[in-house]
Amino acid sequence: MALNGQTKQDNLSFGKRLMPVSEENIFKEESYFIWDTSIIKGEDGKFYLIYSRWKKDLGFNAWLVSSEIAYAESNSPVGPWAYKGTLLKGRGGKHWDALTAHNPMMKVFDGKYYLYYNATNPGDKVFTEDDLIALGQQGGKHPDWSIIRNNQRIGVAVANSLEGPWERTEQPLLEPSGPVKTMLNNPAVTEKDGLYYMIVKGDKPNETRFVRNQAMSIAKSPTGPFEIQEKAVIDYLDTEDVVLWYDSKREYFYAVFHTNSEGGFIGMVSSPNGINWNKASEFIITPKRFLMSDGSYFTPHRAERPFVYVEDNEPQALAIAVKKGANSYLIFIPISSVSE
Repeated sequence: MALNGQTKQDNLSFGKRLMPVSEENIFKEESYFIWDTSIIKGEDGKFYLIYSRWKKDLGFNAWLVSSEIAYAESNSPVGPWAYKGTLLKGRGGKHWDALTAHNPMMKVFDGKYYLYYNATNPGDKVFTEDDLIALGQQGGKHPDWSIIRNNQRIGVAVANSLEGPWERTEQPLLEPSGPVKTMLNNPAVTEKDGLYYMIVKGDKPNETRFVRNQAMSIAKSPTGPFEIQEKAVIDYLDTEDVVLWYDSKREYFYAVFHTNSEGGFIGMVSSPNGINWNKASEFIITPKRFLMSDGSYFTPHRAERPFVYVEDNEPQALAIAVKKGANSYLIFIPISSVSE
């Protein structure tokens, strides 16, 4: 029984409340591919979007070596957004995060800003700038792609304000184990009762196909150490890009993901304790096509990195990173209130 005397209820549903997308709900940058979404509300009442971007002339696959984490500002969680500055880049040298700064997830705990992110490094191999450019342009066809891809790990940078300065961890927060192997990326973090829950993505063990698992890790501090739990969050479907939150009204954890399996969709899983996860009562939120304000449907070539902005335990916006042709950008789908 829940503390309020009511049984915990996994009854969150918002797929039917997704509203049309207008031009002001689309965020693009002419010279950059942009990807990833994390939204926080500042004490000033404004909304801040933390996202990834890298120069278009480097090629779309250059996210692995050349991404930076930037932020933008709006009066609404669905835009319009205005770029404000860059927060993190790869540190270079022999650091674990020498290359790229990607997959941002911004959280505020006890007045401090925690920017969780994915980065990588070349290991013992020396790469020139030209080598990295070639790797970004060729993607998985490059003979050294797997070196950089497999060295991906997750860390956190901490600051007293959004503008920094940012103090980064000198080592990754955790290593692959249990239900994930090879690499780690896509951090998603929430807090409950003094524990910090982080879902991470890695390769699925004992699998010959290209399949990813989602794993839960738990720490007593937002800077770790995080311990990966043995039971996977999702291991029955190839999924990516989870966003995680705790719903104190329903007393349930929720995580939203994307998959290209089964026709491709944005889906949701839930847990009463953060460890044992199942398909949520609303498992499929939406297929990967989105209603526009002119009544047409937009079907991108890729629709990934879902983020749900939640306020007072109710989703307010669903953000999606999309790729169409030679452009990638972010769309922000308003979610109507329960009473509407």
